[in-house]
Amino acid sequence: MKAIGVTEFGGPEVLTVQDLPEPRPGQKEVRIRVRAAAVSPTDTNVRTGAYDMSQSEPPYMPGMDAAGVIDEVGEGSTWSVGDEVMAIALPLGSYGGAYVEYLVAPDDSIARIPTNTTLEEAATLPMNGLTAVQILELAALQPGQVIAVTGGAGTLGNYTIQLAKQQGLVVITDAAPKDRPLVEGLGADHVLERGADLADRIREIFPDGVDAVADTALLHDDVVPALRDQGVFVSVRGWKGDRPTRGIRFEAVWVFDEYLSAAKLDGLRQAVEDGILTPRVADTLPAEDAPEAHRRLEAGGVRGRLVLTF
Repeated sequence: MKAIGVTEFGGPEVLTVQDLPEPRPGQKEVRIRVRAAAVSPTDTNVRTGAYDMSQSEPPYMPGMDAAGVIDEVGEGSTWSVGDEVMAIALPLGSYGGAYVEYLVAPDDSIARIPTNTTLEEAATLPMNGLTAVQILELAALQPGQVIAVTGGAGTLGNYTIQLAKQQGLVVITDAAPKDRPLVEGLGADHVLERGADLADRIREIFPDGVDAVADTALLHDDVVPALRDQGVFVSVRGWKGDRPTRGIRFEAVWVFDEYLSAAKLDGLRQAVEDGILTPRVADTLPAEDAPEAHRRLEAGGVRGRLVLTF
């Protein structure tokens, strides 16, 4: 089968086409003929060797998001050949990443694609959608409480804002002027201009501080002052604060823990079908153009996900 992977870590140029044996599903597993795989910052970390890959062997395949058609089912699987599904993949796990023509996945790592989406759109949902779900679970807010989402124009920011509004939360976020219409369209209650002194400007609207911060833009210490005492700071890259401060609870998302969260993934499907969540594709590229997709992602400014097609 065709796969896009790396045998040595480095820049986008190390992503090359690989010819690998076709995998076969085991008990309660399926094989997906992948049609679309979204490109995310996690993929660039796999490519550069930022993660511990000692439990895997090269070539290493990036990709945490896939969508396609089931073409083979293992014994005991509840799925059927021909089902269109989306899946979360684990580049660090035994099944490998999603940049592959055929992906074997446990039943509990997949869900049907939303009825009103394409496979390319569905491929943008699993990893970022489950990350947003985990952010809100860790924040554990009640309707009417306030969450600040940094990086509102990014894909993770988009999904976090929309799911937060579904939960009845008040959302304040930041965006560049060119992205303001997009972010306002997601339902954010307050949109501030991206830049310095964001915490101070949040405090101008909420003098006592917000109840939680979802730091998708990795602002870390710069935005902690926006929180009230005993607030919750949720990071996406493992950061948990430099020191205890004002009783703030620091949490770090680890979306790899959601690998077998089929019920949550199906909840994302329902949210799309209900018009609550909006999948966003920035562009589609043939899988062979993965190096170009990584260059574009790392250059910044991409709104929505770049998607590789197989």
